[in-house]
Amino acid sequence: MTPRTDADELTEQPRIPLSRRRVLRAAVELADRDGLDSLTMRRLAQEVGVEAMSLYHHVANKQAVFDGIVEVILGEIMAAVEEVEAPSPEEDWQAALRARILAAREVLLRHRWAPQVLESRTETSPAVIAYYDHVVAILRAGGFSFDLAHHALHVLGSRALGFTQELFQPGGVQTSNAEAAAMMEQMADRFPNIVGMLADAVHDDPDGTLGFCDDQFEFEFALDLILEGLERRRAAGS
Repeated sequence: MTPRTDADELTEQPRIPLSRRRVLRAAVELADRDGLDSLTMRRLAQEVGVEAMSLYHHVANKQAVFDGIVEVILGEIMAAVEEVEAPSPEEDWQAALRARILAAREVLLRHRWAPQVLESRTETSPAVIAYYDHVVAILRAGGFSFDLAHHALHVLGSRALGFTQELFQPGGVQTSNAEAAAMMEQMADRFPNIVGMLADAVHDDPDGTLGFCDDQFEFEFALDLILEGLERRRAAGS
Protein backbone atom coordinates (compact mmCIF):
# COMPACT_ATOMS: atom_id res chain seq x y z
CA MET A 1 0.00 0.00 0.00
CA THR A 2 1.33 3.44 -0.90
CA PRO A 3 1.72 5.56 2.22
CA ARG A 4 -0.32 8.77 2.48
CA THR A 5 1.61 11.98 2.11
CA ASP A 6 1.05 15.49 3.40
CA ALA A 7 0.17 16.52 -0.17
CA ASP A 8 -2.62 13.89 -0.26
CA GLU A 9 -4.10 15.28 2.93
CA LEU A 10 -3.95 18.87 1.63
CA THR A 11 -5.75 18.02 -1.62
CA GLU A 12 -8.59 16.15 0.09
CA GLN A 13 -11.74 18.24 0.48
CA PRO A 14 -13.52 17.98 3.83
CA ARG A 15 -16.92 16.33 3.54
CA ILE A 16 -19.73 18.78 4.28
CA PRO A 17 -22.28 17.15 6.58
CA LEU A 18 -25.74 16.75 5.08
CA SER A 19 -28.38 18.93 6.70
CA ARG A 20 -31.87 20.15 5.90
CA ARG A 21 -30.51 23.60 5.06
CA ARG A 22 -27.90 22.17 2.70
CA VAL A 23 -30.52 20.03 0.96
CA LEU A 24 -32.87 23.00 0.50
CA ARG A 25 -30.13 25.32 -0.76
CA ALA A 26 -29.13 22.63 -3.26
CA ALA A 27 -32.77 22.34 -4.36
CA VAL A 28 -32.92 26.09 -5.02
CA GLU A 29 -29.66 26.00 -6.98
CA LEU A 30 -30.87 23.03 -9.03
CA ALA A 31 -34.16 24.78 -9.89
CA ASP A 32 -32.27 27.99 -10.78
CA ARG A 33 -29.92 26.14 -13.09
CA ASP A 34 -32.11 23.49 -14.71
CA GLY A 35 -35.70 24.56 -14.03
CA LEU A 36 -38.33 23.39 -11.59
CA ASP A 37 -39.10 20.19 -13.54
CA SER A 38 -35.55 19.02 -12.85
CA LEU A 39 -36.20 19.00 -9.11
CA THR A 40 -36.67 15.32 -8.30
CA MET A 41 -35.43 13.48 -5.25
CA ARG A 42 -32.96 11.53 -7.39
CA ARG A 43 -31.52 14.65 -9.02
CA LEU A 44 -31.38 16.42 -5.67
CA ALA A 45 -29.49 13.49 -4.14
CA GLN A 46 -26.99 13.65 -7.01
CA GLU A 47 -26.65 17.37 -6.41
CA VAL A 48 -25.51 16.87 -2.81
CA GLY A 49 -23.58 13.68 -3.55
CA VAL A 50 -25.61 11.13 -1.62
CA GLU A 51 -28.03 8.28 -2.24
CA ALA A 52 -31.67 9.35 -2.54
CA MET A 53 -32.61 7.51 0.66
CA SER A 54 -30.24 9.72 2.65
CA LEU A 55 -32.37 12.76 1.82
CA TYR A 56 -35.33 11.34 3.75
CA HIS A 57 -33.50 11.88 7.04
CA HIS A 58 -33.85 15.64 6.35
CA VAL A 59 -36.93 16.06 4.12
CA ALA A 60 -39.89 13.69 4.19
CA ASN A 61 -40.68 13.86 0.47
CA LYS A 62 -40.72 16.12 -2.59
CA GLN A 63 -43.58 18.20 -1.20
CA ALA A 64 -41.54 18.81 1.93
CA VAL A 65 -38.72 20.01 -0.32
CA PHE A 66 -41.12 22.48 -1.97
CA ASP A 67 -42.31 23.68 1.44
CA GLY A 68 -38.70 24.12 2.46
CA ILE A 69 -37.63 26.09 -0.59
CA VAL A 70 -40.52 28.49 0.06
CA GLU A 71 -38.84 29.14 3.42
CA VAL A 72 -35.49 29.68 1.68
CA ILE A 73 -36.93 32.14 -0.86
CA LEU A 74 -38.90 34.02 1.81
CA GLY A 75 -35.73 34.19 3.88
CA GLU A 76 -33.95 35.84 0.95
CA ILE A 77 -36.87 38.24 0.48
CA MET A 78 -36.95 39.21 4.15
CA ALA A 79 -33.19 39.83 4.11
CA ALA A 80 -33.50 41.95 0.95
CA VAL A 81 -36.36 44.10 2.24
CA GLU A 82 -34.57 44.73 5.53
CA GLU A 83 -31.73 46.35 3.57
CA VAL A 84 -34.02 48.66 1.57
CA GLU A 85 -33.38 52.37 1.92
CA ALA A 86 -36.77 54.07 2.04
CA PRO A 87 -38.67 56.64 4.10
CA SER A 88 -40.31 55.45 7.30
CA PRO A 89 -43.94 54.32 6.84
CA GLU A 90 -45.07 57.16 9.10
CA GLU A 91 -43.40 59.63 6.73
CA ASP A 92 -44.39 58.03 3.40
CA TRP A 93 -46.07 54.64 3.55
CA GLN A 94 -46.36 54.40 -0.25
CA ALA A 95 -42.62 54.81 -0.80
CA ALA A 96 -41.83 52.43 2.06
CA LEU A 97 -44.12 49.68 0.77
CA ARG A 98 -43.18 50.24 -2.88
CA ALA A 99 -39.48 49.85 -2.12
CA ARG A 100 -40.18 46.70 -0.11
CA ILE A 101 -42.22 45.11 -2.88
CA LEU A 102 -39.67 45.93 -5.58
CA ALA A 103 -36.91 44.44 -3.42
CA ALA A 104 -38.96 41.26 -3.11
CA ARG A 105 -39.43 41.27 -6.87
CA GLU A 106 -35.66 41.42 -7.43
CA VAL A 107 -35.32 38.21 -5.43
CA LEU A 108 -38.04 36.46 -7.43
CA LEU A 109 -36.47 37.58 -10.70
CA ARG A 110 -33.41 35.58 -9.63
CA HIS A 111 -35.67 32.57 -8.98
CA ARG A 112 -38.27 32.82 -11.76
CA TRP A 113 -39.73 29.42 -10.90
CA ALA A 114 -40.52 30.47 -7.31
CA PRO A 115 -44.00 31.96 -7.95
CA GLN A 116 -45.12 28.58 -9.30
CA VAL A 117 -44.07 26.91 -6.05
CA LEU A 118 -45.60 29.64 -3.87
CA GLU A 119 -48.94 29.34 -5.67
CA SER A 120 -48.92 25.54 -5.45
CA ARG A 121 -48.75 25.33 -1.65
CA THR A 122 -52.02 24.17 -0.05
CA GLU A 123 -51.05 25.61 3.34
CA THR A 124 -49.71 29.10 3.91
CA SER A 125 -46.15 29.06 5.17
CA PRO A 126 -45.45 30.92 8.44
CA ALA A 127 -42.71 32.73 6.48
CA VAL A 128 -45.32 34.09 4.06
CA ILE A 129 -47.57 35.13 6.96
CA ALA A 130 -44.59 36.92 8.56
CA TYR A 131 -43.97 38.81 5.34
CA TYR A 132 -47.59 39.96 5.08
CA ASP A 133 -47.54 40.87 8.77
CA HIS A 134 -44.78 43.36 7.94
CA VAL A 135 -46.88 44.70 5.06
CA VAL A 136 -49.79 45.30 7.46
CA ALA A 137 -47.39 46.99 9.89
CA ILE A 138 -46.38 49.44 7.15
CA LEU A 139 -50.01 50.14 6.29
CA ARG A 140 -50.94 50.67 9.94
CA ALA A 141 -47.98 52.99 10.47
CA GLY A 142 -49.15 54.90 7.40
CA GLY A 143 -52.56 55.53 8.93
CA PHE A 144 -54.64 52.59 7.64
CA SER A 145 -57.44 51.14 9.71
CA PHE A 146 -57.39 47.36 10.10
CA ASP A 147 -60.41 47.21 7.78
CA LEU A 148 -58.70 49.15 4.97
CA ALA A 149 -55.45 47.23 5.51
CA HIS A 150 -57.46 44.01 5.08
CA HIS A 151 -58.88 45.27 1.77
CA ALA A 152 -55.41 46.43 0.71
CA LEU A 153 -53.99 42.92 1.16
CA HIS A 154 -56.71 41.50 -1.09
CA VAL A 155 -55.99 44.15 -3.73
CA LEU A 156 -52.23 43.63 -3.60
CA GLY A 157 -52.41 39.83 -3.46
CA SER A 158 -49.23 38.19 -4.73
CA ARG A 159 -48.04 41.57 -6.03
CA ALA A 160 -47.03 42.36 -2.43
CA LEU A 161 -44.46 39.55 -2.78
CA GLY A 162 -43.20 40.88 -6.10
CA PHE A 163 -45.03 38.77 -8.68
CA THR A 164 -48.35 38.48 -10.41
CA GLN A 165 -49.97 36.25 -13.00
CA GLU A 166 -49.52 37.95 -16.37
CA LEU A 167 -52.37 38.06 -18.88
CA PHE A 168 -50.19 36.67 -21.65
CA GLN A 169 -47.20 34.39 -21.32
CA PRO A 170 -45.02 34.65 -24.45
CA GLY A 171 -43.04 31.56 -23.52
CA GLY A 172 -39.80 32.85 -24.98
CA VAL A 173 -40.97 32.80 -28.64
CA GLN A 174 -39.64 35.87 -30.44
CA THR A 175 -41.83 37.35 -33.18
CA SER A 176 -40.45 39.79 -35.75
CA ASN A 177 -42.39 42.92 -36.71
CA ALA A 178 -43.11 41.47 -40.17
CA GLU A 179 -44.51 38.30 -38.59
CA ALA A 180 -46.44 40.39 -36.09
CA ALA A 181 -48.02 42.47 -38.86
CA ALA A 182 -49.10 39.34 -40.74
CA MET A 183 -50.53 37.82 -37.55
CA MET A 184 -52.47 40.98 -36.72
CA GLU A 185 -53.89 41.15 -40.22
CA GLN A 186 -55.21 37.61 -39.86
CA MET A 187 -56.77 38.39 -36.46
CA ALA A 188 -58.15 41.86 -37.28
CA ASP A 189 -61.70 40.83 -38.17
CA ARG A 190 -62.11 38.51 -35.20
CA PHE A 191 -60.32 40.52 -32.51
CA PRO A 192 -60.43 44.17 -33.68
CA ASN A 193 -59.81 45.76 -30.26
CA ILE A 194 -56.87 43.58 -29.27
CA VAL A 195 -55.33 44.03 -32.72
CA GLY A 196 -55.84 47.79 -32.51
CA MET A 197 -54.13 47.88 -29.12
CA LEU A 198 -51.19 45.77 -30.32
CA ALA A 199 -50.83 47.81 -33.51
CA ASP A 200 -50.65 50.96 -31.43
CA ALA A 201 -48.03 49.40 -29.15
CA VAL A 202 -45.90 48.35 -32.13
CA HIS A 203 -46.24 51.87 -33.58
CA ASP A 204 -45.08 53.40 -30.29
CA ASP A 205 -42.21 50.93 -30.00
CA PRO A 206 -41.12 49.94 -33.52
CA ASP A 207 -38.16 47.96 -32.17
CA GLY A 208 -40.42 45.89 -29.95
CA THR A 209 -41.99 42.53 -30.74
CA LEU A 210 -45.59 41.39 -30.61
CA GLY A 211 -46.65 40.06 -27.24
CA PHE A 212 -43.59 41.30 -25.41
CA CYS A 213 -44.02 44.08 -22.85
CA ASP A 214 -41.57 45.63 -20.46
CA ASP A 215 -42.35 43.36 -17.51
CA GLN A 216 -40.81 45.63 -14.93
CA PHE A 217 -42.54 48.76 -16.26
CA GLU A 218 -45.94 47.05 -16.33
CA PHE A 219 -45.45 45.67 -12.81
CA GLU A 220 -44.53 49.09 -11.43
CA PHE A 221 -47.32 50.80 -13.38
CA ALA A 222 -49.96 48.53 -11.82
CA LEU A 223 -48.35 48.74 -8.39
CA ASP A 224 -48.38 52.54 -8.48
CA LEU A 225 -52.04 52.57 -9.52
CA ILE A 226 -52.89 50.35 -6.55
CA LEU A 227 -50.86 52.37 -4.04
CA GLU A 228 -52.26 55.69 -5.27
CA GLY A 229 -55.81 54.34 -5.08
CA LEU A 230 -55.25 53.03 -1.56
CA GLU A 231 -53.85 56.40 -0.47
CA ARG A 232 -56.98 58.15 -1.75
CA ARG A 233 -59.12 55.75 0.27
CA ARG A 234 -56.97 56.20 3.36
CA ALA A 235 -57.03 59.98 3.08
CA ALA A 236 -60.82 59.90 2.68
CA GLY A 237 -61.13 57.83 5.83
CA SER A 238 -62.63 54.79 4.06
